Amino acid sequence: MQIKTTYIGHMGNDLSVVNAARVSFGKKSEMDMSDPFGPPQLKEKDAKLIRYLADHNHISPFGHCFISVHVKSPVFVARQLVKHKFLRWNEISRRYVDDEPEFYVPDEWRGRSEDKKQGSEGVVSAIDISGPDLGSDGEKYHDYDEVHPSEFAKYGTKDALQVYETLINGGVCPEQARMVLPQSMMTEWYWSGSLDAFADMCRLRLKSDAQQETREVAMQVYEIIEPLFPVSWEALMVQGE
Repeated sequence: MQIKTTYIGHMGNDLSVVNAARVSFGKKSEMDMSDPFGPPQLKEKDAKLIRYLADHNHISPFGHCFISVHVKSPVFVARQLVKHKFLRWNEISRRYVDDEPEFYVPDEWRGRSEDKKQGSEGVVSAIDISGPDLGSDGEKYHDYDEVHPSEFAKYGTKDALQVYETLINGGVCPEQARMVLPQSMMTEWYWSGSLDAFADMCRLRLKSDAQQETREVAMQVYEIIEPLFPVSWEALMVQGE
């Protein structure tokens, strides 16, 4: 199961930003319709205005454009992204849903950074399991000193899933049974907000020191929004550089 962001809907366009700004002077712009064979184009003076607004931190006109997406990611990613202000969040709840959980397994496992408190570097292809007592359930590992991280992670999630299902089948309420599920469990949510709020999120989460999985969500959001608001998005993404 992989991370996936899906477009739901949006409101407004680059011209919405322009007219939200120009209304202060009782003015209104229109798209350039001079090319009979091409799509309507934003006039250069309006594109210049958008860039001016972003450069000078006049953000309120961007707030009249709105986007909604659906995100599916592991819990540990969602718990980082939910912190962003001004983005509406409605998430699936295992208080009400008790079907079999899905779990995230990365394509590669990164090594711990030696010079940073957080972050990662390199790739880990095998881990030493000669020390831990895995109990009777880990018998298949007894002949090995090393295994691939994905294989070992699946051992842990399988064990957690069995405990969860036993609690549910034993009559325990889902809102308590869910506490045994690991952070690799996939969750999903509707994420909605203004253009500037999503730009704030992307500027932060696309930085090189952000966790790779959160960068993946941010890039998927970026790729959804960019063609919808090309001039505004470019101006907002370079803001503060």
